[in-house]
Amino acid sequence: MKAKTILIAIALIMGLGNLMAQPRAEYPRPQFERNDWVNLNGTWTYTFDFGRTGEARGFVNSKGFDGKITVPFCPESALSGVKYVDFINSIWYQRTLTIPAAWEGKKIFLNFGAVDYEATIYLDGKFVQTHHGAGSSFSIDITNRVKAGESHNLVIRVNDDLRGGRQPGGKQSTNFYSAGCSYTRVTGIWQTVWMEAVDREGLKSVYAVPDIDQKQLVVTPQFYTESNTNRLVVTVLDGKKVVSTKTVPATNNSIVVLPFKTMKLWSPEEPNLYDVTYKVIAQDGRVIDEVKSYAGMRKIHCANGYFYLNNKPYYQRLVLDQGYYPDGIWTAPTDEALRHDIEMSKAVGFNGARLHQKNFEERYFYWADKLGYITWAEFASWGLNVNDELAARNTIGEWQELVIRDRNHPSIVTWTPFNETWGARDTGAYPRMMIDLYNITKAMDPSRPVNDASGDSHVLTDIWSVHNYSRGDGLLKALAFEHGKEPYRNINIEDRGKQNFARYDGQPYMVDEFGGLPWIKKEDRASSWGYGGNIDSEEEFFKILRGEVEALKASKHVVGFCYTQITDVEQEKNGVYYYDRTPKFDAEKWREIFMLLPSIIEDPVDLSY
Repeated sequence: MKAKTILIAIALIMGLGNLMAQPRAEYPRPQFERNDWVNLNGTWTYTFDFGRTGEARGFVNSKGFDGKITVPFCPESALSGVKYVDFINSIWYQRTLTIPAAWEGKKIFLNFGAVDYEATIYLDGKFVQTHHGAGSSFSIDITNRVKAGESHNLVIRVNDDLRGGRQPGGKQSTNFYSAGCSYTRVTGIWQTVWMEAVDREGLKSVYAVPDIDQKQLVVTPQFYTESNTNRLVVTVLDGKKVVSTKTVPATNNSIVVLPFKTMKLWSPEEPNLYDVTYKVIAQDGRVIDEVKSYAGMRKIHCANGYFYLNNKPYYQRLVLDQGYYPDGIWTAPTDEALRHDIEMSKAVGFNGARLHQKNFEERYFYWADKLGYITWAEFASWGLNVNDELAARNTIGEWQELVIRDRNHPSIVTWTPFNETWGARDTGAYPRMMIDLYNITKAMDPSRPVNDASGDSHVLTDIWSVHNYSRGDGLLKALAFEHGKEPYRNINIEDRGKQNFARYDGQPYMVDEFGGLPWIKKEDRASSWGYGGNIDSEEEFFKILRGEVEALKASKHVVGFCYTQITDVEQEKNGVYYYDRTPKFDAEKWREIFMLLPSIIEDPVDLSY
C-alpha cells in the first residue's frame, strides 16, 4: 500500500509539472540558433480595449491588467485560458522583462514569432516600435532602452481590423459564427516571444543557397556591425565529420563558397541535412558570436511542363494543411504536434503539403526539413480586397518578411502569395501587385517557382494551378488537354478582361485542390460539410477517391495534385483525419490509392505546348 501511495504521489507531481511547464519552450528559430536567449512564453496579464481608449486611460504605464493569458496562445483559444471568441478589435498585454546581468555590453533583441495584426510595443511607458503583420516574425532592438541586470515593464497594444479588407486574415471568419470554410479568429500574440543577446559585431543573417550542379553551398552573410579585423568561419558537417569550411572577412560583401567533394542530396525519400556552424572570431581569437544552423542540398526548377527536384521530374502528392488545432487555433499546442502532423501525412502517402491560408511557424518548416516533406508556403491572403492599394501595400511588406525569414528551408519548394483571387479585376491594383510580388520574390529568391494565385486569376506565374472538385469522369473530362487551346481553368478570361490575366504558356499544370470528400456522422450533417454529396459507406468512399486519383493519373499533363485536406477543421469535415488527429480509416487504404502516382516520374512524356 505504501508503494502504491508513493507511485500516486509521483504521478501527481509529474502531472503538476506538466501543467506548470513553460508552453512552447523550444528555440523558435532552428535555422539560426544561439544559446544566449530567454523564452518569454507563459503567463502575461491582459485586457480588452473594445473602444480603443486604452492609451487615453494610461494603459501604456500599466504594471498589470486584470486578466491573465498564456502566451503564445491567442485569446480565442482554450490553451490561452481566455477563450473569448467574439471580435477583438484591440487587446493589451503586459509583463515584466528581467535582463540578465551577463548581457552587459551586448545588443539585446525582443523577438516575436507572430502577432496579428498591428502590434505597438512600449517599454517603461515609452513607445518603441509598431509592426504590421498577421504571421511574419519581427525583432526589436531594445539595447538602448534597457539595462542589464534590471527589470523593465513591457506593454503591447494589438489592434485588429479583420473586416476592413486591408489586412490578411486567412480563414478567420468575418461573421460571429464559423461557417463554410471560415473558422475561429486569431488575435494578438500567437507565436513565441523571446529575448536574445548578440555581440555588437555579431552575425545578423545568412542567405544559404545550395548549388548541386557545381557541388557547393553559397552563403551570403550580413552583420550588425562590419569589421575587417573580424573573421567569419563557416563549417559544414556531416555528423561529426567536417565536409567543408571557409574563413572570410566579417563584412557584408563577403560571399562564402563551400565546395563539396561528395554530396548527399535532400529529398522526401532521403532527407539528408548537413549541420552548419557560423562563428564570428575577433582578431585576438575570441569567438564573439556563434550560430548553429543546417542546410539541405537540393535543386528545384521547372522546365518542359514538369516540376524538377534534383534535376529529375518529380510528381507532387500534396495535401492541403490549414494548420488549425482544436485547442490552440493557429498555434500548435506542442512542438511534437507539429512533427506529428507531418508524420501522419506521410503515413497516408503524401510527399508534401500546400500550407493553406496561414503563415506557418519556423518550427513547422524545421520538421518538414528533417522528416523529408516538401511544402508550398502560402500567404494568409483571404480577407484582403485585392483591388485596394493599401491592401497591396500591406501584402508586399509582410510577404517580403516571410520570404526572407524562410528561404533557407529546403522543404519549401514553391512560393504562393495568393489563393482564389476570383474577385480580382484585370486592371488597377491587382495585376500590378501580382507582377510586383512575382518580381520581388524572384529578387529575394530566384531558386524557387512562384505560383502567383492558387486556383487561377494568374497574372505572372511559374506554376499553373487550378481547383476542381468534380468526381470521377467529371474530373477526367475537365482535365482533357488540347494542344493550342486554353486548358481547364477556374476563370474565363474572355469574360473577365483582356489586358492582364495570363494565358497558359506551358507551365507545370497542377490540380492544387481536389477531393475534399466528406465523411460525416449522420447526426452532424446538418451543421457540417464537405465537397460533393455525403458518402454513406467506406467502400463507396474509397471507390470515389480511387476514381479521382485515376483521373489525375490518366491526365498526363497534370504533374502534381493537392488533396483537400489532412484534417477536418471545425465544421469542414473532409479531412483524412478527424480534427483531433485520430484516423478515420486505415492509413494503408489511403496510401495505396495516392501512391498510384509515384514521386519519381520514370518515363516523362513530351509536354511541350
